[in-house]
Amino acid sequence: MTAVKQLCVISGKGGTGKTTVAASLAALAPAPAALADCDVDASNLPLILGACGRSRRPFEAGLVAWIDPQRCTGCQRCIELCRFDAIVCEGSGCQVDTLRCEGCKVCSIFCSPEAIVMRPVECGEIFVSETVHGPLTHARLRPGRENSGKLVSAVRDEALIQARSRDAPIILIDGSPGIGCPVIATLSGVDLALLVTEPTPSGTQGLDRVLRVAEHFGVPAVACVNRSDLCAERVTEIESLCESRGVPLLGRIPFDRSVVEAMVALRPAVGSASEAVQTELRSLAEAVFDRLLDGH
Repeated sequence: MTAVKQLCVISGKGGTGKTTVAASLAALAPAPAALADCDVDASNLPLILGACGRSRRPFEAGLVAWIDPQRCTGCQRCIELCRFDAIVCEGSGCQVDTLRCEGCKVCSIFCSPEAIVMRPVECGEIFVSETVHGPLTHARLRPGRENSGKLVSAVRDEALIQARSRDAPIILIDGSPGIGCPVIATLSGVDLALLVTEPTPSGTQGLDRVLRVAEHFGVPAVACVNRSDLCAERVTEIESLCESRGVPLLGRIPFDRSVVEAMVALRPAVGSASEAVQTELRSLAEAVFDRLLDGH
């Protein structure tokens, strides 16, 4: 069985162009790849890559209370105990608001008629779609639901299944922005992380934060600057930050309206943007995949 190498594209803040870069890397992968969009709150990679023909399965995580109307006596003891105002009683029966329920089990433990049981809750959906660049696993977390980190892990597990079933040596992961639970679940255990930043104060701060997360989990990292010609002073600051942390800065992608037009048209920037942007994206992809596959 072919060894599978995993590359994730992440950023310390939103709006840096992370998905723009990830979509172009998917188009430029030197070998068959399985793709994963781990931004389960706002999945955009399926749009840019024209994903279609998707299969779906529900994602269940955590427990919420459920009241058996046949057993419930309407004593309302559960209302007194619930600290989340998740139970409503009308007449002789009670019901649980599953969006408010935190799954603490207090109501079920103290329910004398044993009318309350804990049930798994459907938090979202996992999809496997087809693109011209390989199978794409993505997900949708339902509004108000938690366990986004578990859903990200489930997406990665499915992507690995897809890679092995198709003998694809690469998994390319588009992560979510920030440094929270979804990013940690995306980053943990990958072979290489590409950190996308921009020449702004918040971009530099976001890069520093996500670098610390990568270092904490021992994940090798490289970086690139998107819209690099907007502020030379900030680019110099980013270069110094990367040098001080031993992180290679592999790309400087210039600003160009053609990239915006490509995104509006739902196409990867490579093949649609200006020659200068395409040249930089191809150079970045070559450097990133060389490090991923050669291990240095």
